[in-house]
Amino acid sequence: MSDKLQAVKGMNDVLPADEPLWRRFEESIGSVMRAYAYRRIRTPIVEPTRLFVRGIGEMTDIVEKEMYSFVDSLNGDSLTLRPENTAGVVRAAIQHNLLHEGPQRMWYTGPMFRHERPQKGRYRQFHQVGAEALGLAGPDADAEMILLCQRIWDDLQLTGVSLELNSLGQAEERRAHREALIAHFEAHADVLDEDARRRLHANPLRILDSKNPAMQSLIEAAPKLIDHLGQASRDHFDALRRLLDSQNIPHRINPRLVRGLDYYNLTVFEWVAPIGGSLLTVCGGGRYDPLVEMLGGKPAPGIGFALGVERVLELMREQSIQTESSQCDIYIVHAGEDTVTAAIQASERLRDAGIDVLMHAGGGSFKSQFRRADASGAQFAVIIGPDELARGEVGLKWLRDAGAATGSGRQQAVPLESLADTVIDALLADEDDDEFDLESAADEGVPGDRRIH
Repeated sequence: MSDKLQAVKGMNDVLPADEPLWRRFEESIGSVMRAYAYRRIRTPIVEPTRLFVRGIGEMTDIVEKEMYSFVDSLNGDSLTLRPENTAGVVRAAIQHNLLHEGPQRMWYTGPMFRHERPQKGRYRQFHQVGAEALGLAGPDADAEMILLCQRIWDDLQLTGVSLELNSLGQAEERRAHREALIAHFEAHADVLDEDARRRLHANPLRILDSKNPAMQSLIEAAPKLIDHLGQASRDHFDALRRLLDSQNIPHRINPRLVRGLDYYNLTVFEWVAPIGGSLLTVCGGGRYDPLVEMLGGKPAPGIGFALGVERVLELMREQSIQTESSQCDIYIVHAGEDTVTAAIQASERLRDAGIDVLMHAGGGSFKSQFRRADASGAQFAVIIGPDELARGEVGLKWLRDAGAATGSGRQQAVPLESLADTVIDALLADEDDDEFDLESAADEGVPGDRRIH
C-alpha cells in the first residue's frame, strides 16, 4: 500500500505552469483597484466562529453545512477558517475604528474555505478577490462598484460577462414579502422538498435559490420582492439603473436574484458568464447597510462584491487570454566550475539593472544548457566560457526571432563590464523591431508589455 501523501480533497495545488495566468489576473486586479483608489486590507484566515454566525446568518447553508470550525485546544475558543471575507473586513474596520477617519474603500484577495462538493471552478479551498466600500449610502457608490467590476472584465479582455440586478429593499419590505412567501409556499406544501420545509419559517427567501427541478414552477409563481418595495427603495434602484445606463452598462433585472447571506439589503448583483457549457456566477455582491451594526459597530452603510478567482481563471483559459509565459529575459549559460563565479557576478549585475535572469546550475554540456535556455522563453542567452573570460567578454546570443535586423541564432561578443547596458539596449531594440506586431496585438486586445523594471 502506497504511503504517498495527497492534498486534502478539494484543496488544490497551483503549479508553476499556471503562474503566468495567475500573474496576469493579479496584475490586472491591482491596477484596477488603484484606478478606483481602493486600498488593500489583509485579514486573518481564522476568525471567531461567532463572527460568521452573527454576520452571515445562522440558517444559511454556509453556517449550517460548510464551515471548517474547530475548538482551539489551548484556550477553548471556537474558531473558523473564513468562508468569506466581508464579515472579516467589517470586523477589522470596527476593531480599528477605521470609519472614524471617514468612508473607507478597501479590497482584499486570498483563500476562503467551504466544505462543499468539489467541482471544476468550485473548491473547498478557493480564492476570492473582493472590494468593500464602507460609509457610502447612495446609489452612486453602488454604480461605482459595478463599474469597477466591468473594468476588471475589460482589462482582462473577457467577453460574455453579463450583469444581473435586483433590489432586496429594506427590512420592513422584506418582512411583508416574507409573509407573502410563507403563505404561497404553505399553500403548496406537498411540492416542497426537505430543505424548503426546513427553511419555510426560518428563511423562506432561500427557497428561491433552490435548484430542485420539481419546485421551479412553484418558485416562478412566488410573490416577487420588487412588488413589495417602498418608494425610497424603488428610487434607490431606479437611480442606480440610470447611472449604469449613462455609462452604457447593460443589465438585466432578475427578480429571483437573492444573496445567500443575511446581511444584504437594497442593491444585489451578480456577473454571470458561460463556462464549460453552463452559465455560472463569477462575481456577486450588493449592499449590506445593517452589517456594521450587527457586528457591534455604530450604524454605517456598506456595499461590496466577491469575485471567484478560479472561475475567472477558467473563463480566461476558455477565451485563450494571452499571458507572458517566459521565465526570464536572460538565461546564463556557462562552463561550470571555472566560470561559475563570473556567472553569478554577471547574473547579479543584470538583476541590479532590473532584468530577469535564470542562471544555469547543476552542470551539463552547452548543448543541454541551450535546450533549457530555449525552453525558458528567454529572449537572449549570455554565454560565459573560459576563453571569453580571458578576454573580459561574454557572448550574447539571440534565442528568439526579433525582426528583420536581427534574428534567432545571431551572436555577438560583449565586454563584461558593459553587459547590462548592452542587454537593455538589445531588449529595447527588439521592442522597436516588433513595434508593428505589438500595435497589431493591442488592436486585437493582446497585452504587449515588457518586464524590464
